[in-house]
Amino acid sequence: MNLSVLIPAHNEASYIGPCLSALLASEPFCSETTCEVLVLANGCTDATVQTAQTFQDQARARGWTLRVLDLEQGGKLNALNCGDRAATGQIRVYLDADVTVDPDLLPQLATALDTKVPCYASGHPRVSLAKSWVTRTYARFWQKLPFLNEPAPGFGVFAMNAAGRARWTQWPDIISDDTFARLQFTPSERIGVPAGYDWPMVEGFARLTRVRRRQNKGVEEIAERYPMLIPNQTPAPATTGQIAPLALGDPLGFIIYALVAVAVKTPLFASQTRWVRGR
Repeated sequence: MNLSVLIPAHNEASYIGPCLSALLASEPFCSETTCEVLVLANGCTDATVQTAQTFQDQARARGWTLRVLDLEQGGKLNALNCGDRAATGQIRVYLDADVTVDPDLLPQLATALDTKVPCYASGHPRVSLAKSWVTRTYARFWQKLPFLNEPAPGFGVFAMNAAGRARWTQWPDIISDDTFARLQFTPSERIGVPAGYDWPMVEGFARLTRVRRRQNKGVEEIAERYPMLIPNQTPAPATTGQIAPLALGDPLGFIIYALVAVAVKTPLFASQTRWVRGR
């Protein structure tokens, strides 16, 4: 079995090193599984390419291959399409360049997806400790929402086997690629493995608002363009009955969360582009 890890990266010189270091520290696979890593550097003007290339010897030493695709055109979806065309693995792992995985995550994903039945898998996300008080407070409340308690929320890293990836051809030009991928699978086809990963949340109130607006637009876009996928959306958006006890347990966190939700509906923090980097 061959596994391909695809890492789209646009000007991620400060993140790609820790990402690859954690990935290459993965525990051995429990079967005759080979691994290739594809860093999809798209439209980079910093040292992302050069930094990623310094890990090629380390990958080779453990029997992996690491290739860096230096793509002139920017854009995450184009990078994913280029990566899929270059990848050889029956299992595809899609990993954000600012995520660091636990040593046992990759082997657990490989084991979970070693089947001919279409399926999708991800690990347990942890929000990295933020520098800003606002983000720390928002994240504390956000992590208690129902979506974070489902087995495989899939933001930051998600994976699927060949039968699952065959459910669509090219990645479409959409805002939320992770939501699009997750909703290709019914809840019973989504597997959550115990291993985790660290995912950074954007810093500051304005950035939180811009990114959350983008996330909301991404879900709305999928509902408009791919309504057949919406029945796979679980859990449903949190209700007042679910939010109320969380608010009582963390009133300050709820206030920050609610202020961001209100700000999302105002034009003050609107972005003129579909993609909001956040950092």
